[in-house]
Amino acid sequence: MSQTMATQDERQPPVVGDRHVDPHFYPEGIAFLDGQYLPMSQAKISVLDWGFLHSNATYDTVHVWNGRFFRLDLHLDRFFGGLEKLRMKIPFDRDGVTEILHNCVALSGHRAAYVEMLCTRGASPTFSRDPRQAVNRFMAFAVPFGSVANAEQLQRGLHVAISDKVRIPPASIDPAIKNYHWLDLVRGLYDAYDRGAETALILDFNGNVAEGPGFNVFCVKDGKLSTPSIGVLPGITRRTVFDLCAETGLAATATDVSIAALREAVEVFITSTAGGIMPVTVIDGAPVADGKVGPITSRLKALYWQKHDDPAWSSQVNYP
Repeated sequence: MSQTMATQDERQPPVVGDRHVDPHFYPEGIAFLDGQYLPMSQAKISVLDWGFLHSNATYDTVHVWNGRFFRLDLHLDRFFGGLEKLRMKIPFDRDGVTEILHNCVALSGHRAAYVEMLCTRGASPTFSRDPRQAVNRFMAFAVPFGSVANAEQLQRGLHVAISDKVRIPPASIDPAIKNYHWLDLVRGLYDAYDRGAETALILDFNGNVAEGPGFNVFCVKDGKLSTPSIGVLPGITRRTVFDLCAETGLAATATDVSIAALREAVEVFITSTAGGIMPVTVIDGAPVADGKVGPITSRLKALYWQKHDDPAWSSQVNYP
């Protein structure tokens, strides 16, 4: 990993009296909105957009590493699948979206980037509550690459707490549709922070482990990997772990993962486009096994980053 991971700006925006002042703390990057490419500070949506008012939107995020998109085709598959399931339409096909994403990265100049494509329900000219009258709105952006885990956490492993908050069940929201319904995840995060942990895992409707804010989880025991199967986003990095296991002869299964099974694992790691394969070494204040990053986690993590230079898994950004 030759690039330096971006860290989140923790500064607070200034407030004058009772009026919020735009702090202009925007990451360096380029957005595509309403047919034009803009600096991130100028990419704005209406307060009447259903994406803002009702979290009525779908999105997908792909990353660029060393100037190459990683598994972009899979992210496009999921994005267009979400559009279809939510009955949204955009004025671009796959090739058009691909060109826009390439342009956002190329214009930003970033060699390591977090790249998002999204569509909101949009706004109705009459503020109607009928979603069929809203004009769907597509946008995209590229900003510096960021990770769920910082450099120190990647080295020694994350400290995670299991919250009793329950993920929105699949009968309500298809977890295969990436969405911004994160209040269950955010409540879990605050539970974790209150207990001195760095991030959280929340539960499915059966009381088993589900996922965390923006990531899936794997556990290892007896040389076999397992990951939750119900009520979770089928993440692209999660799928990549299955692909790497198939290449290397490791057994990996999507199944129910109880809280006890997670705590009894000899290795635990989380997966996300924002960070890749990231080790977990403490759960609910107790060490995972000996509290060190395990050999299977380390092996898969190394293979994961090696694949970023493989043309079968990645594609070059069209820089000027």
